[in-house]
Amino acid sequence: MEETDREAVATAVQRVAGMLQRPDQLDKVEQYRRREARKKASVEARLKAAIQSQLDGVRTGLSQLHNALNDVKDIQQSLIDVNKDWRQSINTIENLKDVKDAVVQHSQLAAAVENLKNIFSVPEIVRETHDLTERGELLHAHRKLMDLECSRDNLMYEQYRMDSKNTHDMNLIHTYFGDMQKLSEELAKQLWMVVQRSLVTVRRDPTLLVSVVRIIEREEKIDRRMLDRKKQTGFIPPGRPKKWKEKMFNILERTVSTRIEGTQADTRESDKMWLVRHLEIIRKYVLDDLLVAKTLLDQCFPPHYDIFNRLLNMYHQALATRMQELAAEDLEANEIVSLLTWVLNTYTSAEMMGNSELSPEVDVNSLDDLISQNVVDQLLSKYMSTLTSNIIGWLRKALETDKKDWIKETEPEADQDGYYQTTLPAIVFQMFEQNLQVAAQINEDLKTKVLILCLQQMNSFLTRYKDEAQLYKEDHLKNRQYPQCYVQYMIAVINNCQTFKESIISLKRKYLKSDMEDTLSISHANMDATLDIIAKEGCSSLLDEVFMDLEPHLNELMTKKWLMGSNAVGTICVTVEDYFNDFAKIKKPYKKTMTLEAHRRVVVEYIRAIMLKRISFKNAEERKEGAERMIKEAEQFRFLFKKLAAGSGEDTEGLCDIIEAIAEVIKLTDPSLLYLEVSTLVSKYPDIRDDHIAALLTVRGDASRDMKQTIIETLDQGPSQPNPNYVPIFKEITVPTLTVPKLLK
Repeated sequence: MEETDREAVATAVQRVAGMLQRPDQLDKVEQYRRREARKKASVEARLKAAIQSQLDGVRTGLSQLHNALNDVKDIQQSLIDVNKDWRQSINTIENLKDVKDAVVQHSQLAAAVENLKNIFSVPEIVRETHDLTERGELLHAHRKLMDLECSRDNLMYEQYRMDSKNTHDMNLIHTYFGDMQKLSEELAKQLWMVVQRSLVTVRRDPTLLVSVVRIIEREEKIDRRMLDRKKQTGFIPPGRPKKWKEKMFNILERTVSTRIEGTQADTRESDKMWLVRHLEIIRKYVLDDLLVAKTLLDQCFPPHYDIFNRLLNMYHQALATRMQELAAEDLEANEIVSLLTWVLNTYTSAEMMGNSELSPEVDVNSLDDLISQNVVDQLLSKYMSTLTSNIIGWLRKALETDKKDWIKETEPEADQDGYYQTTLPAIVFQMFEQNLQVAAQINEDLKTKVLILCLQQMNSFLTRYKDEAQLYKEDHLKNRQYPQCYVQYMIAVINNCQTFKESIISLKRKYLKSDMEDTLSISHANMDATLDIIAKEGCSSLLDEVFMDLEPHLNELMTKKWLMGSNAVGTICVTVEDYFNDFAKIKKPYKKTMTLEAHRRVVVEYIRAIMLKRISFKNAEERKEGAERMIKEAEQFRFLFKKLAAGSGEDTEGLCDIIEAIAEVIKLTDPSLLYLEVSTLVSKYPDIRDDHIAALLTVRGDASRDMKQTIIETLDQGPSQPNPNYVPIFKEITVPTLTVPKLLK
C-alpha cells in the first residue's frame, strides 16, 4: 500500500507541475482544484458501483450452490429408496416367470390363431397362385404369395422367439410351406422372361412391365423390413433377402450382351462383308433400343432406378467387350478399317450415340473409348503392314497384266483426245484412291500415312516399270516382227508416264495438306525423274525403230548412186512422216521432244554420211551438183520437220542450216576462199574437229595435202567464240577411217 501511495503522490505532483508552469496559472488554482475534486468523486462512484455489482453476483452464486446441494441430497435419498425397492422386488420377478412364459405362449398361439385360416388353406392357395402365374396374372399371384410368406414368416418368428434352438419345429414349418418356394421361383422365372423382353414388351404391353416392376419393388421393401428385423432380433426368414432388383439388372445386362453378340449372322467364309453387316446391325439395334428406353421404358420404372442411364452403361460396356473381342481376331486390312471407322467415328456420330433424339441424356464427349488407344495403335500398325504387302502385290499384278497387253495383236485403247494408253495408270490410282478414301474415314493422320505409303511404293513401282519397258524393247530387237503392235504399245507406255505425273499431282492436291508437301518433295522429284527417263528411253527406242528402217537409205547418201539421182532422202522423209503419223498419238510434252530428237538425229546421220567420205567430187561441176542436192535435201528436211512440229512453237530450221553451211563449203568454186569459208563454218559450229574438216575437204576433192594442213593449223590458232545457244552436234559424229596425221602424210 505504501508503494501505491508513493506512486499516487508522485503522479499528483507531476500533474500539478504540469498545470502550474506559468505564473498566470496560479489564478486558476481554485478552478483546477474543483475540477480534480469532480473527477475524484466520479471515479469513487464508479468503483462503488462495480464493487456492489460484484458483491451481488457472489451472493447469487452462493444461493444457487446451496440449492444445488439440497437437490443432490434429495436425489441421493431417492436412489437409496429405489435400490431398496429393487432388492425387495427380485423375488417377486422370479415368481412372475411362469406369467412371462404364458405371455409368450399366448402371443404364439394368437399368431397361430390369426394365421390358422391361411395355414389350413396353404395347399389351396398354392394351387391358386400357380394358376394365376400360369395365366400371367402376376400381381394377383404375387399378392397370394406374399400372404403365404407372411404366414410362414410370422409362425417361424414366434417359434424363434419361444425357442430359437428348436430346429425341429422350424423345419416342420419350413417343410409345410415348402411348395411356396417353388411358387416363388416360378413367379421369378415369369418376371425374368418379361425383363428379358422388356424392350419389346414396353411397346406391346407396358402394363405388364409396370406390374413386374411393382412386384420387384414390393420384394425390395420386404427385404429391407426383414433385414431391419434381423438387426433387432437376429431372425430372418429363409430365402431372404431375395434381391430381385439386383437380379433384374443382372438379367438386363446379360440380355444386352446376348443381343450384341447375337447380331453376327455371317462369317468371313460365307460373306466377305460379314463385319460390315455385323457392325451395321449392332448400330441399328443399339440406336433403336436406346430410343425405346428413353421414350417408353423410362416411364415404366421409378425415377430412382435411373433405367435409361443404367441401360446406356450396359450397352456401352457390352459394345466395348464385343469390340475388344473383334480387335483380338485375325482381321484383314479392310476389316480393320471397318472396325476402326465404326469405333472412332460411327459410334459417336449422329447415326448412333450422337443422334439428336438421345440428347441431352447422352453426351458423346463423356463416353469412354470402346477400345484403348494402345489397341487402336496396334490395329493401325497391322493395317499399314498389311496394306503395304497388298499394295506391293496389287502393283505387281497390275504390271503383269499390263505386260500381257503389250504383246497383243490389237492396238491399245486411246483416250478421248486420241492418245494411246493402257489401263495401268487408271488401275494403280484407282487403287490408291480407294485406300485413301478408306483411310480418310478413320482420321487425317492415317490418310497422310497411307498417301506417303502409296507414293513410296509408286516410286519403287516406277523403277520396275522402267526395267520392264527396257526388257520389252530388248525382246523386240531380237525379233522386230514381234510384238506386232510394238510401236503402238511403246507409245502407250510413254503416254502413261505423263498420266502418272498428272495423277500424282492430283492425288497430292486432293489428299495432302499444304504444310506436308515439303516432306514428299524429294520423293515427288524422284518419281518425275524416273518417269522422264522411262519416257525418254521409250522415245529413243521408237526412234531406233525408225532409223533401223532408214539405215539402207542413209547408206545411199553421199554415194555415186546418190549423186546420180537417188531418191534416198525422199524415202527417208516419207518413212519418218509415216512413223510420225503413229507418233502423233504421243502426248505433247514427249511428242515435242521426240520431234526435235528425230530432227537432230536425221541431220546427224546426214552429216555422218558426209564425214564417211563415201564420195570425193572430181570437179567443180560435181561439187556444184552435189552441193545443190544437199541444199535441196536440207530444205526437204526443213519442210518435213516444220510440218511435224506444227503448233509446237519450236524453231526447227537451225539444224538444217548446218547441212547448207557444209554444202556452201563444197560448192565454193574459188579455192583461195576455202579457208575463209571453212573458218566461217567453224565459227558457227565450234565443236567441229580437225578430222571433220579434213573429211570435208576430202569430199570436196580439190584440196591438196598442204592446203588441208594449212587450213587446219590456221584454224587451230584462231580464237574461238562459240554461240552460247548452240547445241553441239559434231561431237556425236566420228570419222571412222584415217586420222588427221595419217591424212597429212
